[in-house]
Amino acid sequence: MGKKRIVQPGQESGDANKSLAISAVSKKKVEVGTLYVQSTYNNTKLVLTDTKGNVLETSSSGAIGFKGAKKGTPFAAAKVGEIIGAKASGMGMKEVSVVVRGVGSGRESGIRGFISKGISITSIKDVTPVPHNGPKPKKPRRV
Repeated sequence: MGKKRIVQPGQESGDANKSLAISAVSKKKVEVGTLYVQSTYNNTKLVLTDTKGNVLETSSSGAIGFKGAKKGTPFAAAKVGEIIGAKASGMGMKEVSVVVRGVGSGRESGIRGFISKGISITSIKDVTPVPHNGPKPKKPRRV
């Protein structure tokens, strides 16, 4: 059964809820930043930084509760974008430049979810690494 808790009139029972409300409003006020979107086949990660590159917020499909193959879906990426957008608007962010890396399906939908919170985008840059010649091929098989 466990111990019974008795709450005294002077005590508050919801200390956990109190700390959550404090962290919802950010103390930093940043108006311009950069949003990095890394989209792979298996996951989508979004990182929000200021103009110097200091990380302000970060989130991914796996961090918000999607598991397995659902992490790489556009729906999961849109949810991640909405969460980061809400945190950015809480900081007072007005405009961002976006840097996209990767070939996954969450590239565009992550950005669309971020835009839905009312933050304007100044530029979108694609920095997906492209191999020039690829790896050396395997030697032919000797039978």
